[in-house]
Amino acid sequence: MKERSINIAIVVVSIAIPVAVFSLFYILPHRNIPALNLGILPALNASLNFTTAILLILGLYFILNRKVHYHRMCMIAAFFLSSLFLISYVIYHALTPPALYGGQGIVRNVYFFILITHIVLAAVIIPLVLITLSRALQTRFDRHKKIARWTFPIWLYVAVTGVIVYLMLAPYY
Repeated sequence: MKERSINIAIVVVSIAIPVAVFSLFYILPHRNIPALNLGILPALNASLNFTTAILLILGLYFILNRKVHYHRMCMIAAFFLSSLFLISYVIYHALTPPALYGGQGIVRNVYFFILITHIVLAAVIIPLVLITLSRALQTRFDRHKKIARWTFPIWLYVAVTGVIVYLMLAPYY
């Protein structure tokens, strides 16, 4: 019963987050609050993504070298930073109009390819991370390892492409 409750919570969160983010861009009007200067948040978000990517790589290194404690610390920290990123991202996009990419030519196509794959995989990674984390916390390491083989590269891709999207979009903020 406990696993069923966890799975239901994972499904709810995995649906609620993309719906909330989608609504920020397409349904809810942006609210500019002049007293708030949120211009630092995109750089903060990129920093959180960059640090998450480093922690993921370190976590892989530690588990491959059987340093489980350090692996666990890196992965929990990566989860925490990804959660902070999500909160900051939602705040920024709820209160500011979207920045539009102004690049031209082939670089524009590259940007949109990276952006689209980043967005799709960011939605996919939510349940994968939650399932992987819950299996580890339940000490179901056989099942944790099976899904972590999928979670790790997708999560790393999302973290790295988040930084790339920021760097490509930064001149247009």
